[in-house]
Amino acid sequence: MSDRPVVTRIAPSPTGSMHIGTARTALFNWLYAKHTGGKFLLRIEDTDRERSTEAAVQVIFDGLAWLGLTPDEEPVFQFARAERHVLAAQELLAKGNAYRCYMTIEETSAEREIARAEGRAIRSPWRDSGANFNDRPHVIRFKSPQEGETVVRDKVKGDVTFQNKDLDDLILLRTDGTPTYNLAVIVDDHEMGITHVIRGDDHLNNAARQTQIYEALGWEVPVWAHLPMINGPDGKKLSKRHGAQAVSEFDDMGYLPEAMRNYLARLGWGHGNDEIFSDDQAASWFELEDVVGAPARLDWDKLNHLNNHYIRQAEIGRLADLVTAIHKSRDHALHDGDQDILLRTIPLVRDGAKTMLELTDATVFALKRRPLELPEKIKGMLSEETRARLGRLRQALEAQAAWEVSDLEAALRSFAESEGVGMGKFGPALRGVLSGGSPAPDLAGALVSLGKSESLGRLDDALSQAA
Repeated sequence: MSDRPVVTRIAPSPTGSMHIGTARTALFNWLYAKHTGGKFLLRIEDTDRERSTEAAVQVIFDGLAWLGLTPDEEPVFQFARAERHVLAAQELLAKGNAYRCYMTIEETSAEREIARAEGRAIRSPWRDSGANFNDRPHVIRFKSPQEGETVVRDKVKGDVTFQNKDLDDLILLRTDGTPTYNLAVIVDDHEMGITHVIRGDDHLNNAARQTQIYEALGWEVPVWAHLPMINGPDGKKLSKRHGAQAVSEFDDMGYLPEAMRNYLARLGWGHGNDEIFSDDQAASWFELEDVVGAPARLDWDKLNHLNNHYIRQAEIGRLADLVTAIHKSRDHALHDGDQDILLRTIPLVRDGAKTMLELTDATVFALKRRPLELPEKIKGMLSEETRARLGRLRQALEAQAAWEVSDLEAALRSFAESEGVGMGKFGPALRGVLSGGSPAPDLAGALVSLGKSESLGRLDDALSQAA
């Protein structure tokens, strides 16, 4: 490999959602580019014109933007480069490294059966004919070496050897003159200056064929690094039953992008026993040789642990904005002042939240409007004795000047002592009255979240109801 500056790329097809495997591939390309001071580029492989819609392309842009993986240059669109791909095929024809194949579909199928029986790749009878019938439909095939072997020198897999007799003559141009995937990828990677091709190991066989075409064109072969797949928690292929496959689904499920970056980096790569690390740390440590060759497994517990860490580290205003967006997506009516309530509440409830959805759930109690509709279970707690005790507590709280968690914890303990009872005699009922039955933090936290006026108002509402 030459001393050219490192250039990596992600090259998704805009044919649906961005899979978590594609997201990890993008991350590894991005990390390696940052590690080496190189560039990270994006190519949209949009040759499937029926499926490559503007909306599908936007899914890719949105997925990368959410992950925080910004390409260093404007994206390249593969379809727009078709003429250059055709020129490369013609160059291979001129060099004698490609040929026109006039086999029909039926003839190709028959040859495939024969080749399978003989344990070899299919070979066209037109391979060495030099035929050039412009009036007959044909494809352009690469003239693959029939003897020897091709070695893919892979940074993850090590050296992988392919017997040339097992590699068929790839179609470069279809009968309609359009280029095929393997030709287009090679031309685009070469002209984009891609030095390292980091992609899923489902492309490992393609690497052997592409190596041959690179060499036939006289172009420098990039460094290969083929990443193992990501399996579900059960070790089998990731599927819908495992909860999520697409980047957008992880967003919808309440995971933060920084948590996803940290987690995806650990799926098949690691730095000692480090589990939590910044983007800068990951970039400084990342080496392709450290990528594990075995498939990774999606582990929800580890992802949730990481997400909880980043929720606890995040700026409160940002969390409040995200929680607000989730409330709106659920058609929850929000009012003036609710942002202030969230800013008070989130620090009190975020430690236990594994996802932004859980964090949002934990703020519901604080946003409720008076009078609260108390569940029957809570109404059942409001015996005459408990109502009288809560009335006395209400007076104590009204006299409470400092409205902070530590002060309120002390005030509640002092009240329990003055009543000669444990907190269990009034705590559950107080929690129910304050929360309306929704999840809430501890009693002092709930009081701080609601504020003094709202807390006393909710007590008043509950005490004014018939026993």
